[in-house]
Formats: sequence, C-alpha cells, structure tokens
Amino acid sequence: MLEELSIRNYALIDSITLSFRPGFNVLTGETGAGKSIIVGSLSFLMGGKAEADVIRSGCDEANVSAVISVNKNSPEVSGWLISRDIGCEEDTVIIRRNIKTTGRGSIYIQNVPVTRQDLAEFMGLLFDLHGQHNHESLLRVESHRRYLDRFAGIEDEVSVFYKTFLELADKRKALEASLQSDRDREERLELLTYAVDEIVKANVRTGEIRELENEAQRLSDFEKLAAFVQTAAGCFFEGDQSVISLTRRAKGALDSANAVDASLGEIYKRIEDLYYEADDIAGDFRRYMENLTFDPQRLEEVNERLALLYKLKKKYAKSGDTQIEEEAILAYKAQSEAEIETLSNAGENREKIKAEIAAIEKDIVAKAQVLRQKRTAAAGKLGNSITGILKRLGMPNASFQAAIIPKAQASLGPWGAEDVEFLISANTGEPLKSLARIASGGELSRVMLSIKTALLSGGNEEAESIETLVFDEIDTGIGGEVALTVGEYLAQIGKKRQIFCVTHLASIAIRADNHFKVEKRTEGGRTYTGVGPLSAEGRRKEIARMLAGDTGEAALAHADELIQKYALK
Repeated sequence: MLEELSIRNYALIDSITLSFRPGFNVLTGETGAGKSIIVGSLSFLMGGKAEADVIRSGCDEANVSAVISVNKNSPEVSGWLISRDIGCEEDTVIIRRNIKTTGRGSIYIQNVPVTRQDLAEFMGLLFDLHGQHNHESLLRVESHRRYLDRFAGIEDEVSVFYKTFLELADKRKALEASLQSDRDREERLELLTYAVDEIVKANVRTGEIRELENEAQRLSDFEKLAAFVQTAAGCFFEGDQSVISLTRRAKGALDSANAVDASLGEIYKRIEDLYYEADDIAGDFRRYMENLTFDPQRLEEVNERLALLYKLKKKYAKSGDTQIEEEAILAYKAQSEAEIETLSNAGENREKIKAEIAAIEKDIVAKAQVLRQKRTAAAGKLGNSITGILKRLGMPNASFQAAIIPKAQASLGPWGAEDVEFLISANTGEPLKSLARIASGGELSRVMLSIKTALLSGGNEEAESIETLVFDEIDTGIGGEVALTVGEYLAQIGKKRQIFCVTHLASIAIRADNHFKVEKRTEGGRTYTGVGPLSAEGRRKEIARMLAGDTGEAALAHADELIQKYALK
C-alpha cells in the first residue's frame, strides 16, 4: 500500500509530499490542473521510461520517492527482496528515483541501487496502473493465466505442477546424458577425471589465495616494511626520549608525588598501565623484528603456488561466480565427481531413470488434465461474470471470454497443457479480439475493474497479491447510471485494496473514502501544480464544482444530496 508520495521538480510540481490511507482515493481538479502529472510521477516511480523534459524548467533534476508498506507473507514479494539481499524493516520499503537533465538518473529500493527493469519488476508485484498502456498487466498475455488461476483458486495446484515439470525436465536431461555414445562418455569421463585429479593434487584450501597474496606483498616490500617497523620500534625503546624511558620517568616521579598528594593516585595508575603496555609493545616489536627476515626462496615458492591457484581459478571457477575463489574450484570438483559417478554408472542408472520418467509423466499428465478441467470450468464463470459487470459499466454489447488454448501437439508447459488469453468484443457483431488490440484506455480500465471485482467477489480476494490499483481514464465516455455503477464497484474493491482514481465525474468521486484536489496556480510569473486532501467542506464545494462548474446554492444543494445518498454509506 502506498503510504507516502514525495515529488520534487517534476513537470509543474515544485515540491509536494502526500500521505495516503487505505481504501478508495480520488484525485479531481479542473481540466489542465495537472492530474496527469500525478499519474505520470507514479508511472515514473513504477519503472516507466522518462525523458529529461519531465524536469521542471530551471532545475537540474526531478525526484520522486515513496514509502510503501508490503505484505511480507507474499512469497513473490519476500522472495524478490531476499534474492537481492534487500531488507524490509517493519514491512516497509522506500523507493527513490531521480532523473537529471543529462538524461541519466538513479534508482534505489531501500538504499540498494537497482536497474529500471528491477524497479518495474518489483513495483509490478505491488501496483497495477491502468489507463497508460505501457504499464498494464492486462496487456501481457502471460498474466492472463495467473488471473484465471487465482479466480479458480488453483494457484497451489499449479505450483505443484510447476515443480513436477521441473523434476521431469531434470530427469530427462539426466537420461539424455546417460544415452551419450560410449566415445563421448569416455571423453567426458577423461576430462572430468583429469580436472578432479588436478584439483586434488593441488590440495586447494579455502582462503589460501588471500593469505599467499598478503605474504607475497610482505616479502616483495621487505625493505620498506623493515624500515617502517624499525622506525616505529625505535620510538619505544631507543634513547632517553623513547616511550618506555619517558613513561618510566613519569611513573617514578608520580610515585613520589602520590606519596605527598593521594589525589594523584588515579593518574599514577594510568601512567603505570601505560608503562606496562609500552613495555609489552616493545617486546612484541623485538620478537617481530627477530623473525623479520627476507627469504627469496620463500617468495619464489609463494609466487609459484599463487600461479597454480590462479590457473585453477581461471579453468574451473565460473565467470561471475560470487563464491570465494577456492570454494568455486572445490565446487567444480564436487560437481565433476557427481557427474563422473553418473557417467560411470550410466548403464545401471539408465533403466532406473526411465522408470522414474514414466512414473512422473503419468503423474503430470493426470495433473494437467485436472488443471484443464478446473480452468475450463472457471473460464466460463469468469467470462460470464466479467461480461455482466461490463454491461453495467457502460459496455452493454461487450462480450468477454477467457480462452483456453491447448498447446501444440498436446505438449506440456511449465504451467499445464494449455495457454490462457483474454478476448473481448466491445460491440455487437464484432469478433472476439485480444485485449491488447483495445484502443480505448477507458475500456481497458473498465475491463480491469471488472476482473478485479470478479476476483474479489469470487471468494479469492486473498489470492490477488497486488495491493494498489491506479485508474486514470476509467470515466472516459461514461456518465449517468454507468458512472454511479463504476463508483460503486471502485468503492467495493476499495474495501479490500487501495484504489487511486483520477476522475472528472462527481458520481464517481462521491464514493471515495479520501478525496484529493489538484490545482494549478501562478506566482511570480511561474506556474505551479499542487495537490492536497480536502476537508468535508472543501469536498462539498469540489463535488458542486464537478456537477455544475460553480459553487452556487443549487450546485451545493445537489452536492449535499449526493453526499447524503452515497458518501455516507
């Protein structure tokens, strides 16, 4: 849920910070006041493309940030954060993005820098923005299957199917490896055995490279090291002005002074401690210098050992491996030993693998049939439900279908034996077409509103992981009873999710839990866009303005009537 949004130097916005609450939130204002700027800043924060021209004139950069509460119980959200080592304190994340006049910018989730693609991926788990085609999950056909599965309540079954599919793929890969020709297998065995023998012979030990590099550095710079240590050591025990000589004299003097004035006891104790500490350090220096010898033979041995380890690292540590060098080499050894065992026992394992594959294939085919049956049944219900809602939302001739499309040659994919695509016909006599071919943002927003309503009313409201929905053009081309119905549905979803809606219609705004007004003003020869929450009286006047274009008595009376009838429900 979006808790706070801060925008600075973005388009006509100088600097604003808004706090939001759960439920149905509306943004209203005169045409041209800058409502689209608010939606644009949200799109920017969700990973949308942006050019430097969004920066307010006269400024060097634009900044948008948000405080977002997340559901850590969502495996998608928590998994995404954990995989990138991003913490989530008190179930809250802070998102920051800026863009400079050069066109370059930076993005942070918490204090971790991320790419625009990462930002879009993460925010896509939390937000749906409708009315701007470049951010609508409805236009991604791969998301249609997830919507239908949520409606059908079979996401857990699909997850089990996916794991079974991966297990089958691994078994088939193992069988393929076991079916290699004897010549290929022998060549591979010879290569792997050589690698294992080379690593075993080298007796690789974790952390050794770093230790040897330090030792090589110490031996190579022996003269400098010896000079520095000699200088430091001399300060402690050479001459009358050494640390030990000075602290000994101070200790003796304070010992006598303490006999005269006992208040010097604490200082004397500290000087005494200093003397003994200095004496210990001097002893450590002497022992270090006794062992500080230059050994050219040892330097040669260290360099030879490092050369061997570097060679093994280059040969056996994967590029970009995040493991410690020696661990990566040893991991390759372990993998090679496992493959050697598999190849060595290819004949024995082959029949076992075939039997396992046959059992998994039988199981996965049965699972796929169950999924298809449940998807087919749910597709009819979802299509009828959405079609009925669309008719109430000003699309009386619309027809919606969740099409079940079998995969070619009855093959299986990671999610089943079929694909799912949402099709719609907006007008009588028109064939069903892909949602991506809908031109109207308002129609697409109403389709999404219908889907969300169907999901929530279908008993699977907890299955929908996205917490916040933004509708920008949902009131395009509607009015009257349809607008009232749109407001009713938005308010219904707002009981389960956080909703943001930019609207020109009072019949939609009247249903909101929280009402924000966007205004444009001119000061000092410059234009500014501002936005803020409305008080009860402010909302009354804004509803009147939306109804009649003014705040006269008749308009206010009409606003009061709507507030009494709808807002207090």
